[in-house]
Amino acid sequence: MRIMGLDVGDKTIGVAISDAFGLTAQGIETIRIEPHKSYWERLYALCKQYEVNKIVVGLPKNMNGTLGPQAEKVIKFKKKLKKRTGILVETWDERLSTVAAERTLLEADVSRKKRKAVIDKMAAVFILQGYLDANHQTDKLL
Repeated sequence: MRIMGLDVGDKTIGVAISDAFGLTAQGIETIRIEPHKSYWERLYALCKQYEVNKIVVGLPKNMNGTLGPQAEKVIKFKKKLKKRTGILVETWDERLSTVAAERTLLEADVSRKKRKAVIDKMAAVFILQGYLDANHQTDKLL
């Protein structure tokens, strides 16, 4: 059983998946949100393919911790996702995940064109890895 991490934007959804032990996150793809295509079907297919038992969606909080319009969209998305998949869906504070992903890609000297193609997938990795690390530490304390 694995955990899926999502970075939900207005145009794309970055997708990451944990390893079977829940220790590491790997980016798997970026799904385009297009009105004439069902991205829900693709998300569901990925959940089945990877035997996902939990989904973690990045919640874009403001720097002061409040929720803005984009966070409200993500909360609505979370509710729809749970209803469509029947899988437990949690949110995870994603503040600065895209900034961290961008910095990592810049340090790796990835071209602007390639960065644009993978930034959402990388942000999903940062979201999921943060969640995995926090929960792994909690498990060790118990």
